[in-house]
Amino acid sequence: MNNTALLIIDVQQGMFVEDNPVFNGEQLLANIGQLSDYARSHEIPIFYIQHTEPAGRELEKGSPAWLIHPHITPTASDIVIEKTTPDSFHQTELHQELQKRNIEHLLLTGIQSDVCVDTTCRRAFSLGYKSTLLTDAHSTWGSSELTAQQIIDHHNQVLRWFAITKETKDAIYKEK
Repeated sequence: MNNTALLIIDVQQGMFVEDNPVFNGEQLLANIGQLSDYARSHEIPIFYIQHTEPAGRELEKGSPAWLIHPHITPTASDIVIEKTTPDSFHQTELHQELQKRNIEHLLLTGIQSDVCVDTTCRRAFSLGYKSTLLTDAHSTWGSSELTAQQIIDHHNQVLRWFAITKETKDAIYKEK
C-alpha cells in the first residue's frame, strides 16, 4: 500500500451550492470520507486537488466556493495541489510530488466525472500510473441530453480502458 495515493479532485464548496448541487453529493462526501479514513489508517498519502479560477470567477482563490468541502477537510499531513485546468497534472507539482513518494498507484475520486476526473485519469495512464477509479466516489451534473447518472455510468465504462474500476466498499474491504 505504500506506493498508493488517494486523489480527491475538486471537492470544493462551490460544487455543493443549494440551487445546483453536484449529483448525489451527500453520498459522494460519505464515500470520499470512508476512503480518506481508510487511507489515513493505512498510511496512504492523500492529495487534494483544488481548482482555481481567475479573479472574479466562482472558484477564485480564497473565495468561499474555492475552499475544500468541510466534510473532507485536509489534515496537516495531506498535500493540496492547486490547478487551473481539468488536468490535475498540467502545470502543477502533482507528478513531482507523487514521484518523490514513489507513488505508482492512484485511487481517483472527485468532481467532475466528465471533465477533471476523466482528464486526470487519462493523463495518469499516459504517465504510467496504475489507477483505480472509484465508481461511486466521483460525480457531475446532468446536461440537456444526459442525466448525471448516465454521464457517471458512461465514464465508469469508458475509463475502464485507463483504470481499474471499483466501488468504494470493494476498495476498502478488499483485504477482509
